[in-house]
Amino acid sequence: MNTRRSIVAAALSGLAIFGFAGAAHAQGEPLRVATDATFPPMEFVENGKRTGFDVELVEAIGKTLGRKIEWIDIDFKGLVPGLISKRFDMAVSGIYITDERKKVVDFTVPYYAGGLVVMVKDGNTAIKTPADINGKKVSVQVGTKSVSYTKEKFPQVQLMEVEKNQEMFNLVDIGRADAAVTGKPAAYQYVRTRGGLKVLPEQITTEEYGMAIRKDTPELTKAVNGAIEKLKADGTYDQIVKKWFSTAAK
Repeated sequence: MNTRRSIVAAALSGLAIFGFAGAAHAQGEPLRVATDATFPPMEFVENGKRTGFDVELVEAIGKTLGRKIEWIDIDFKGLVPGLISKRFDMAVSGIYITDERKKVVDFTVPYYAGGLVVMVKDGNTAIKTPADINGKKVSVQVGTKSVSYTKEKFPQVQLMEVEKNQEMFNLVDIGRADAAVTGKPAAYQYVRTRGGLKVLPEQITTEEYGMAIRKDTPELTKAVNGAIEKLKADGTYDQIVKKWFSTAAK
């Protein structure tokens, strides 16, 4: 009996050593992360350099894990299939966590909440919450969720439908519209680069972003979750959020 126990103990000891060595090896390897850098301010190319909220957060995660980030550029539609086929370790590109996607990939904890927001002219004091847009002129982009959702939730709104995001913002800027309803990333990108408008703090809808990871690497999901938690605890996460998602132009 003692001999059997010794054999089992030796085997467990060997597995523990192997596991530790494997973890150490993984720590030194680059973390291959795919993105579609065409979605400002989440990820985009500016002055020839990849940048954005997702990019800075992933780089901070890599630093926390002691792993260099190896970026792979790919069209958004190829992110999940590429992840499943093991072309990379993680996909980060403003990906909403959905039940459908969770069937084929794992997600980290939600790291940011997207959704629809209201934009008004900087200095506007008449519209303080989304409910205040009822009875007002509101610009929206044709074909987007903003149109149907605003009609349904704010039936007294006078909708002004336009083809392009820029037209929508311009109508608010020149005073022809009282507000605009649009996606949160687009709203903050406009504020960051142009100014003149501000985003109301209260969102209309909330849809959470997650970092997609293969189902066969649960240890990576756990490690990235731990890194996100650490970055939130030490203030790094808040600094990155403040940089890319301030409520008004500085």
